Amino acid sequence: MQKVLITTVPFGDKDRLPLEILENNNIEFLINPLNKKLTEDELVELVPSFDVIIAGTELITKKVMDSALNLKMISRVGIGLDSVDLLEAERQGVIVSYTPDAPAPAVSELTVGLMLTLLRSVQLSNMEMHNGKWHRFFGRRLSETTIGIIGVGRIGLGVLRHLQGFGPIKILLNDIAPNHDLVKKFNIEWVDKEKIYQQADIVTIHVPLTSKTKNMVKSTQLLNMKKDAIIINTARGGIINEHDLYNVLQAGHLSGAAIDVFDLEPYNGKLQDIKRCVLTAHMGSMSFDCRARMEIEATEEAVRFLTNQPLRSIVPEEEYAVQREGL
Repeated sequence: MQKVLITTVPFGDKDRLPLEILENNNIEFLINPLNKKLTEDELVELVPSFDVIIAGTELITKKVMDSALNLKMISRVGIGLDSVDLLEAERQGVIVSYTPDAPAPAVSELTVGLMLTLLRSVQLSNMEMHNGKWHRFFGRRLSETTIGIIGVGRIGLGVLRHLQGFGPIKILLNDIAPNHDLVKKFNIEWVDKEKIYQQADIVTIHVPLTSKTKNMVKSTQLLNMKKDAIIINTARGGIINEHDLYNVLQAGHLSGAAIDVFDLEPYNGKLQDIKRCVLTAHMGSMSFDCRARMEIEATEEAVRFLTNQPLRSIVPEEEYAVQREGL
């Protein structure tokens, strides 16, 4: 019997359909027995007998693949591929697929929610109210700000579209492949990242984690931002240098930050001491509908592979090229 290891948790909690899909196809499966994000060594211990991994954000390295004697496919629940050694998978003949569209609506909505939270000091008022203090904070409206979006793929474009409901916001965009047709639809300007850091009241990051974007935002970029600006990262941990962000916030620069993704997860670090830094537990995609869609799509692709059907969501060659460029 073919065997599937499901490493991402929770899985099938809110919608049992992906588990039923596996059961109906007589595919044996094991859901991560440790019920947490697996370390490389923990994954090495689990993988030897499985044909497919339905994966989360844990590291799937050469060491893991060398231990996975039967591994033929990795079906990623989500869009980020920085955790998967694509080039080693290619060398070992392991097919990799992902679910690039499923998480975008939830992540883009959370991003806008974090903008509003920080602009109106919602998190600070909440803490004070729970401590018996009544203080009304002044804040800003989205329509009175300039917003910089770095990375205009599925999620960045979703953020751009959501912002249209808040009025004539000035929006600065940056992407390695600018879509100039967007200028006809929205009040936007394509600029370099430096201009975004200097002019935006809110900077939001939506790029993949690669060798080129690792530590893309450090002290230099943060200090080039306005003193009362806000920065948001719902993309990947490691794009904003966490140590530098702490030092800049601790020094009184920036009015706030919101971080959903971290170098090491679960996060336990100095940013917890900064009250104007909103921290969320990598929950950008954790809406009921988007999470269910991600799990279902990843499972369906795994079943298609195991039942010799054409695949629909194989990782494209350009993602492999990104990792090659990082060598």
